[in-house]
Amino acid sequence: MSVRSVVRYGSYPAVMALVLLGVAATPARSYALPWLAGLAASGLLAVALLERRFPFDARWQASDQDFPADVAHAIVNLAVMHAAVLGFVLLRDLADYQGLWWPGDWPYLAQVFLAGLPLDLSLYVMHRLSHRHGLLWRFHSIHHSSRRLYWLNGERRHPLHAALMAGPGLLALGVLGAPAEVVGGWLAILAVHLAFQHANLDYRVGPVRYLLGVAELHRWHHRERFEDAQVNFGEFWLLWDHIFGTFYQPRSPLGPIGIEGDPVPHHYVEQMVYPFKAEA
Repeated sequence: MSVRSVVRYGSYPAVMALVLLGVAATPARSYALPWLAGLAASGLLAVALLERRFPFDARWQASDQDFPADVAHAIVNLAVMHAAVLGFVLLRDLADYQGLWWPGDWPYLAQVFLAGLPLDLSLYVMHRLSHRHGLLWRFHSIHHSSRRLYWLNGERRHPLHAALMAGPGLLALGVLGAPAEVVGGWLAILAVHLAFQHANLDYRVGPVRYLLGVAELHRWHHRERFEDAQVNFGEFWLLWDHIFGTFYQPRSPLGPIGIEGDPVPHHYVEQMVYPFKAEA
């Protein structure tokens, strides 16, 4: 078996297995968040290195005028994600709130995946709404405006829109009483998964693609024609797409990606103000 075949079929399960092992080994609460942040950064680096050597589309390897903005998006949004988890800690301590119910006696990794369910449902629902309503779409269009897909696209989001997408799920977890280190564990897994989901990496996951939002199916969500992009909304699980009828198994060539007319500016600061200036 060639190296390319090993990477094609083994990269996602191998890297994600290492991430899961790292999350399972998360140390005590005071050290949990720095550990999880470092784990997510290591996973992103692994995806970046893999796609440089084994690209899905060689044309997407060339840096374009969006690259500096994409770097800024990644730095800001990963910092916002970390701050959101710290906010969990502060609010819990200030309010001395224990939550309605949380299975704190479950194994840590089981709690992490339980926390992922309301978060993933929140992301799916807000994602679909963002394709239906003008103001939300103006925020979300920044994510869709890239003319290529690669590992950084997973974090190419307006921070306000990222907060809107995750907000309902985070609120539900706060009410339930999920510990911050549990929420942080899921966000670390999700960050690496999103890098894979948008990676310019020639990889396959076989039948698992029907369950997980990997690049094989998610690329079709980024097709240039808006009407063609109303599929495969799931961030991590595709369960919601199956339930709500938005699952799509590709039957045609991918074609160009991005947004018709290329309306979104290419510089980070301009992208931050674009949703407030664009016409409905």
